[in-house]
Amino acid sequence: MSEKKFWAERFEAERGRLGAVAYRMLGSRAEAEDAVQEAWLRLQRAGEGIDNPAGWLTTVVGRICLDMLRVRGKRREDPIDGEEGEMQHADPAESADEQAALADSVGLPLLVVLERLAPAERLAFVLHDMFDVPFEEIGRIVDRSPVAARQLASRARRRVQGLPETPSADYERRKGVVAAFLAASRDGDFSGLLAVLDPDVVFHADADAVRLGSLAEITGAQAVATSFKGKATAAKLALIDGNLGLAVILGGQLRVVVLTEVEGERIVAIDSIADPALIAAMEVTYL
Repeated sequence: MSEKKFWAERFEAERGRLGAVAYRMLGSRAEAEDAVQEAWLRLQRAGEGIDNPAGWLTTVVGRICLDMLRVRGKRREDPIDGEEGEMQHADPAESADEQAALADSVGLPLLVVLERLAPAERLAFVLHDMFDVPFEEIGRIVDRSPVAARQLASRARRRVQGLPETPSADYERRKGVVAAFLAASRDGDFSGLLAVLDPDVVFHADADAVRLGSLAEITGAQAVATSFKGKATAAKLALIDGNLGLAVILGGQLRVVVLTEVEGERIVAIDSIADPALIAAMEVTYL
């Protein structure tokens, strides 16, 4: 069997699932087909060295869809296929029953709700809750830690279910922990930082934050406290897509967002994001 035929067969075995992932992500049959076709082209270029074709293709389709959602957000497009959209984009070789089955498998009401989510939230929810993709893999797709990916899916789940985006039961407790972290960082209070950091806390920074001078990853309370000591003078307490964190203002502009994951009375994970496209897609409310 030729190599080209080998990869073609692997791709065809995954095509249906990839199409379902892309349709749930994009809400458009035409765009979903484009995303799957682009994944096939990338597979042809990559070829050797792919140990898990199914996982590799899922990751690639996820990234393609994420890019398409971000571009769509900038253009303020409404992609959800209505009846007219289905008529325009439907494959002539596909029966009306097959088209209806695909739409019914997702449901227009769910697509409408998903359309309200930020791109990264939508990807995390679709991949994890609908296709059981682990948060470690989702985190790699959105350039965040597994903990941050879990946050994205949790926030999206609350929105889809119509629940408050910030559960009131423990909101004030978590807000107090993050506020204490901010105050200790501003004051250079090393002991205060240690008091609110889990011993095994993990800090992760995206590529843009690294270019601004951050380390890519820091583990352990001592190391994280050292990194943040006296460093949050330009930060403000904020809700970032419904999650508590810090917004760093430099030169009068929001340049970095710091997401926090709080368990009990301590912070267990911190993510620093400086990617302008990601920040632009976030809803930030200063507290």
